[in-house]
Amino acid sequence: MHRLMVRGVVRGAAASIDSSSRWVLPDPKLLHTARPCLSDAGSSGDRQTQSPETSASSAAPSSTVDSADKQNKSNSERERSQPTTAATAASTLSDSFGRFHSYLRISLTERCNLRCKYCMPADGVQLTQKQQLLTSAEVLQLASLFVAEGVRKIRLTGGEPTVRKDLTEIVAQLKATNPLLESVGITTNGLMLTRQLVGLQRAGLDALNVSLDTLRAARYEQITRRKGWDRVMAGIDLAIQLGYRPKVNCVLMKGFNEDEICDFVELTRDRNVDVRFIEYMPFTGNRWDTEKMVPYRAMLETIRARYPAFEALPNGPNDTSKAYRVPGYRGQMGFITSMTEHFCGSCNRLRITADGNLKVCLFGNTEVSLRDALRSPGCSEDDLRCLISAAVKRKKKQHAGMLNLSQMENRPMILIGG
Repeated sequence: MHRLMVRGVVRGAAASIDSSSRWVLPDPKLLHTARPCLSDAGSSGDRQTQSPETSASSAAPSSTVDSADKQNKSNSERERSQPTTAATAASTLSDSFGRFHSYLRISLTERCNLRCKYCMPADGVQLTQKQQLLTSAEVLQLASLFVAEGVRKIRLTGGEPTVRKDLTEIVAQLKATNPLLESVGITTNGLMLTRQLVGLQRAGLDALNVSLDTLRAARYEQITRRKGWDRVMAGIDLAIQLGYRPKVNCVLMKGFNEDEICDFVELTRDRNVDVRFIEYMPFTGNRWDTEKMVPYRAMLETIRARYPAFEALPNGPNDTSKAYRVPGYRGQMGFITSMTEHFCGSCNRLRITADGNLKVCLFGNTEVSLRDALRSPGCSEDDLRCLISAAVKRKKKQHAGMLNLSQMENRPMILIGG
């Protein structure tokens, strides 16, 4: 077997880690090349993971949690405790806690046409040279390998994926060459949707996430350091007209946009959208501060003060968002509680960065270069499986093993991929 390069890569602050990169063989105990039995494992929606969340959340839950909330939590814990098949437990994409990873996010570019304050440092980031980024052929090759191992959902991210000229072709090839793949989606800032969405739909795009942190044009320009709010809204409306139910991702921050919580709820009155509030998370360069974070329970209290009938909806075993709705409204709401009520116990996600590094945890800074392995003479598919399996088996139980995420050096979010 060729020697596999395992690298801890963190841009800027982690130059010392990069300089110590070396070629090493993974522990033989971590190498599992058996594929999951797809006929037994079922669809990605049916896959269940094993490790219940045992650590307390960093914020005490409200004493007024409704019965639907409790039922969802109970269902999720019960689903995660179900036994896996032997094939799934030994598969390339299962970690040491029994979590099977059926969802892959692939960043297609580090470039973006916005400069959002919580995503990109004010002075920008140093972009990777083009020859060090994955080519389209390499993206498709890795995607096919992961699908063969059990991935059923792929999301294309960035940077901003719509700035990639061959985005439509990549979507079409993913759909055409991977019949087991159930969903291909993108996460976008929405600026280019009115130009590209019809073509993407024809190519087979299944799902759409749009990042939008304000419903006010002036504030949008303040957050993103660019104009274009009206184009984003037009793109969301076009998506609805084309039959999508777009997810609208909103990062809430105190003193910035938390006064728009109920405005976003009203967005779901007549639009078939899924608005999801995301707790502000720490990444290198975004000047994270606990005082800026709006906890999930505080959001819920604000909404229920105006909408007393606001009700919880059922959640799937791998959902990252706690689903809610106002009765009678066309759309729904969701809360991604990464900081106060983490969902690590049911995590089924892996990430590949634009420069070809595999991240098994969004918050982790240990990365494995699949690009270098792909470009290594004599590298076989079995070698790649061993490399991937070794990385997945090292995944920590929660939050990359860190108790304080704000102290973890990591890439800026734009270099990770949303």
